[in-house]
Amino acid sequence: MESKDILQETELEKKHHEFLENNTDFEMRSLDSVCFNESELKHPWWYNLKYAAVGLLFGIVFVKAEIISWFRIQEMFRLQSSHMYGVIGSAVVVGLISVLIIKKFKIKTIYGEPIEFVDKKFNKGQIYGGLLFGLGWAITGACPGPLFAQIGSGATAVIVTLLSAIAGTWVYGKVRDRIPH
Repeated sequence: MESKDILQETELEKKHHEFLENNTDFEMRSLDSVCFNESELKHPWWYNLKYAAVGLLFGIVFVKAEIISWFRIQEMFRLQSSHMYGVIGSAVVVGLISVLIIKKFKIKTIYGEPIEFVDKKFNKGQIYGGLLFGLGWAITGACPGPLFAQIGSGATAVIVTLLSAIAGTWVYGKVRDRIPH
């Protein structure tokens, strides 16, 4: 790569970083942005098949590891087993190591776009949201990740939880401009 191309790439990364730094979480939500690192590249529909394959593999792993088991989730909330804490803890460690590697080596997406991590401001709504999420998880025995794996493994009652999650997301979208962030 020529030095001119490298210079242009560095300038683009600086502009991208400045944009992310100057647009807080609330401001980004008001722009209806999907995420900070959303790709601006356009791809044919079949490019999304890789996500379906990863999702299928993810679901199989969830079923085999008993992560979708209502009984395992109840054991966790009753402090009767460390199985789920081990799964969650190992996911946190893998995520932490992955982020450190991405930051240290400035890894880009498979399409060559930079990956940015921007500090988010803390607000008390995160505490309320976390408590509400945990309460819903304890009552239903499901968090959003394994819902489809639970349904796919035959726990059809979870369809009610899925529909409730969709309804809750829709309601939030309707009232988010009127609630404090």
